[in-house]
Amino acid sequence: MWKLINLRHLDITRTDIMEMPIQLGSLRSLQTLTKFIIGSRNGSCIGELGKLTNLRGKLAILNLQNVLSSTDASDAGLKDKKHIEELVLEWKAGTVVLESQRIILDNLQPHSNLKSLTINNYGGQSFPDWIGHDSFFNMVSLHLNKCKFCCSLPSLGQLPSLQNLSIVEFDGVVRVGPGFYGSGSSSIMPFKALKVLRFELMLKWEEWLSFGAENEGVAFPLLQELYIHDCPKLTRRLPIHLPSLAKLEITECPLLVFSLPMFPAICQLNLTRCNEVLLKELPTRIQVLKVGGCDALDSQANIMMGPSSSLQELEVSDCSSFVSLSKCDLASTLKSLIIRNCGILELPMYPIFSSLKKLYLFNIHGALKSVPLDLFPKLCDIYIFGCRNLESLTVSEEHRHDLMTLQIQIIDCPCFVSFPKGGLRAANLTLLWVWNCGSLRSLPDKMHSFLSSLEELQIVNCAEVESFPEGGLPCNLKSMSIIDCDNLVAERMGWGLQKLPFLKKLFICGERGNVESFPEVGLLPTNLTALQIMNFPNMKSLDKGLQQLTSLEELRIYNCPMLKYMPEEGLAASVSVLLINNCPLVKKQCQRKKGKEWRKIAHVHLIMIDDELIE
Repeated sequence: MWKLINLRHLDITRTDIMEMPIQLGSLRSLQTLTKFIIGSRNGSCIGELGKLTNLRGKLAILNLQNVLSSTDASDAGLKDKKHIEELVLEWKAGTVVLESQRIILDNLQPHSNLKSLTINNYGGQSFPDWIGHDSFFNMVSLHLNKCKFCCSLPSLGQLPSLQNLSIVEFDGVVRVGPGFYGSGSSSIMPFKALKVLRFELMLKWEEWLSFGAENEGVAFPLLQELYIHDCPKLTRRLPIHLPSLAKLEITECPLLVFSLPMFPAICQLNLTRCNEVLLKELPTRIQVLKVGGCDALDSQANIMMGPSSSLQELEVSDCSSFVSLSKCDLASTLKSLIIRNCGILELPMYPIFSSLKKLYLFNIHGALKSVPLDLFPKLCDIYIFGCRNLESLTVSEEHRHDLMTLQIQIIDCPCFVSFPKGGLRAANLTLLWVWNCGSLRSLPDKMHSFLSSLEELQIVNCAEVESFPEGGLPCNLKSMSIIDCDNLVAERMGWGLQKLPFLKKLFICGERGNVESFPEVGLLPTNLTALQIMNFPNMKSLDKGLQQLTSLEELRIYNCPMLKYMPEEGLAASVSVLLINNCPLVKKQCQRKKGKEWRKIAHVHLIMIDDELIE
């Protein structure tokens, strides 16, 4: 490698290289070097970096535990590399850095032009003074990760341009106080440019002190997002005044209690397994609220969603006592409602969801038997997953006009039996998925007329469905998947696919069935461009119906162990890609013939069998 003296760019980002080649410093023209890995034996030592004076952009120096001499660290010459903008310094996880070796990190001080610094797995008990020095006037991002032996945070508050700061897994830190802010002078505003602050996995952290008893509110003037995750001992309060804070996310901090109204700009709040007292004084200006793991939520529901609320998005998860939405005076502004892993959910029987556009229900364990769609006059997206007692979607007899719904997905609802009686009036619906609904016997009535905009239809593992509704499928359908619906596949000649002029993609998958030849003449429309056939255990040959598919471009055949014969006439000339997997008899047929001869029979230029290109 050392002979490549004109090499300018060496990108080894996604490699498992353990150490660098020798004499890497000979590559004096090198401008890009994404990683420098310090080997434990005869690899190029870190001093080789000092010779690479033209490096720029991003550089990651890994395995710093192998640097034994502070002189070697100094020889890397990071302080002279003024074009390096992003720097990562990383030790092997679990490395304990003796305090006498702290000078190694001190001698790795970069040039003050640096914009982003990440330090991973540093094992020392403290940081050198250059980290956080106000001479780093271009520093925008700083990430300190898994520095488990540090007992205090470095002084970072005087970095003039710092906007993004994350501190993760500082197991020794108990208190965050004046030292974190930097200079004790009250005339210097700490963290004056910071916009995003993240604390995670601070297992011993107990207290976060504000900046000076008489100067509350002078720190973090521009902070917009604050994340505090997995700090189980943190108590007391947050800094009293954060005037620009818009998003607050707190997870696994059960002892933390503070007053939300002291944040005048807050509009998004995420609370997961936190102290339930926080829910008692939610500001009315909250627009996005996510609550998880809160057993007292049902008693707080009216407080959260009063008539004066500005709430637009509500997500509730893992709240076993969250029983009813019928008790809540939901804000007329609510546009998104997501409920997952909750108890017996009761929907109201009168329309209070006047602005709701997205409804997601995941794993509702109780007796949610029906979802009355006419309660949601503006609903666009419906996603229902794992609601094991759900039986139907309903619409009242008085509701005659079309729903605004664009997408409906019903997945893993084994008791789901029916769509609205008389048909689903949703002229704007473009996507309909029904997966793993073993009790469903039929799709919505009058699909051809009521679902005129439907473009994608997926029916998966609905064994009781035997046919499509009278009148057939919507003519605008472009993509259809029929998977593990053997009764429906058995009646495929009655599907009427020839009436679908825009159908381009078809995925058909059996499970048991007696299909021996596919596709029959007249089954598929000539405009089809992609066909995937999968899991037909008894299919022995491809039928002549393939020759009629004059627009077919891609054919995929998977898991058909009895398939032996390709059509003697070959495939349509339009087919350019043929992919075959787990069809051993076809593979043997191909192996008996030369690749070119087999390709000629199939009239296809690109053929792959079991991920092997046939040449």
